[in-house]
Amino acid sequence: MTNARFKEELIAYARSVGIDKIGFASTDPFLTLKDRLKRQQELGYHSGFEEPDIKKRTEPDLLLPEAKTIISIALAYPSRMKNPPKSTKGNRRGVFCRASWGEDYHNVLRERLRRLEEFITERFPEARCASMVDTGELSDRAVAERAGIGWTGKNCAVITPEFGSYVYLGEMITTIDLPSDTPITEQCGTCNKCVDACPTGALIQGGQLDSNKCIAFLTQTKGFLPERYRKKLGNRLYGCDTCQQVCPENKGIDEHRHEEFEPDPEKVKPELTSLLLLSNREFRERFGSMAGSWRGKKPIQRNAIIALGHFKEDSATDLLGNLLESDPRPVIRGTAAWALGEIGSEKALFYVKQAKDIETDEEAREEIDKVVKTM
Repeated sequence: MTNARFKEELIAYARSVGIDKIGFASTDPFLTLKDRLKRQQELGYHSGFEEPDIKKRTEPDLLLPEAKTIISIALAYPSRMKNPPKSTKGNRRGVFCRASWGEDYHNVLRERLRRLEEFITERFPEARCASMVDTGELSDRAVAERAGIGWTGKNCAVITPEFGSYVYLGEMITTIDLPSDTPITEQCGTCNKCVDACPTGALIQGGQLDSNKCIAFLTQTKGFLPERYRKKLGNRLYGCDTCQQVCPENKGIDEHRHEEFEPDPEKVKPELTSLLLLSNREFRERFGSMAGSWRGKKPIQRNAIIALGHFKEDSATDLLGNLLESDPRPVIRGTAAWALGEIGSEKALFYVKQAKDIETDEEAREEIDKVVKTM
């Protein structure tokens, strides 16, 4: 069997196991990406979640000696949910971004890649493969772009002609030499809607992101959220979809191809006050299967408190006051003080004044002092 013929068989098999798009790329070093990553580091734009070794990110043969091909896969996910619960006064809700709807996509894509690997090694027992999804060394987007899956938009997401940017990406390096596909030409043109709409100005220019300003990154941090970003957060609990929602290439796209990615409305748009009452075990039981749970409950609960402050939700005053008084986590206490300051009622401010006399953590006390100074 020729490698070209096997490629066609592999494409057909991929479709049969629920892979929406598959592409093939060479393992040549990603030289343009290497220059860009170096520049990102120099400017301090990287998030810290990435693989720090730029050579590993850009030289596939360091990850798998004698590698010949990188196989890129994409699975489409929904952009709308059926019957979303409404966020109303007295029953405010937060929201998880679309990439965290349904089952954790890392697990789903790894399973698809495992099937591809089995298919390859059945035909070529000598083949070696190395698969990764999101947390691997390679850049999913750079691989997908080279493999013809889509182009990298100005919002730094891969945009496919079929599914827009609402796709999850994964890749496999293999020692089997398969014909490469042709990259898709960038098609954003003069459109700048994502850059203009970014709530924090994290999109410095088309295709360049300052991760430290990106709301999707900020929602995953564990410390105090810088005050200048809190009101920008709105009711986001995890991630941000703004740059995808405004993209014309995503207009009208809403794919429901995989049961695993269908959202549970009560999970992806949860009631904020009940979220603040969950124990670690309850949080894992309720949200543990979602991609957005990977950092644990503290960042999510901190963001929920910020959302209550954003809504100026007076009915949450007692709950926030109790958190300020007795929660063991300084980040939660200090953020509760900020939210009570945003609510601004006499009762809310009374809780903050009370806390001033008992708070021992320096950062939490700073948050309390800032509210007291505005009274």
